[in-house]
Amino acid sequence: MSSGQQGRGRRRLTASEVDLEVIRQRALLVGTGIGTRSVEVAEESLAELARLTDTAGADAVEIVLQRRDHPDSRTYIGKGKAEELRESVKALDIDVVIFDDELSPAQQRNLEKIFEVDVVDRVALILDIFAQHAASQ
Repeated sequence: MSSGQQGRGRRRLTASEVDLEVIRQRALLVGTGIGTRSVEVAEESLAELARLTDTAGADAVEIVLQRRDHPDSRTYIGKGKAEELRESVKALDIDVVIFDDELSPAQQRNLEKIFEVDVVDRVALILDIFAQHAASQ
């Protein structure tokens, strides 16, 4: 495969005589404006999350910002929004959903059941980046 024939979400690395293909995950990023948090602050935080996502080796395909008075105890974003995002996950061929806010283990598990893909929060994403860099050293 020549460099002009790269597939969707793939970039080519060449190490000596061996071609290595790196497949980047497709990510949907979710942020919330909870309570008094302004939309501008939430948007800045999502922009930073997109940069972290790129560093972790994934492409931010879609970014969603939801305004809520308070987080939902079961799904963080509410059942209706979770169902709506499930359709986006399928339509956009998403591999991972990344939340800007910290999720409880129960919320993460509930969302993974709804989306049928991996769900991580900002803290887990940052820990993954550190683990990747530690393994490469």
